[in-house]
Amino acid sequence: MSMPKGFKTTHGYATVRASESGLGYREIAEHMTDSGDKMNHSTARNIFLSAMSKFATNACSLYDAQPTRENIKRISADPRFQSAILDMIKEMDI
Repeated sequence: MSMPKGFKTTHGYATVRASESGLGYREIAEHMTDSGDKMNHSTARNIFLSAMSKFATNACSLYDAQPTRENIKRISADPRFQSAILDMIKEMDI
């Protein structure tokens, strides 16, 4: 039996590397470990998706969609949603 290749949403693979300056989950975990916070790639992914879930919950409320667990998981893992969040963050002058 072959190993699963990862979770694929209807619209592609959810990733943080899609941006030109983005890091993969392994690179994030290595950077955090080098900084003193022991982390593996699974933890980096879980933390990232947890943050995306918070954005998705607010987006559901904003657009009168039901913030069910299934909707939030589907939206937060969608690469189009993640890309939109990245675009909004880039537009902010911080």
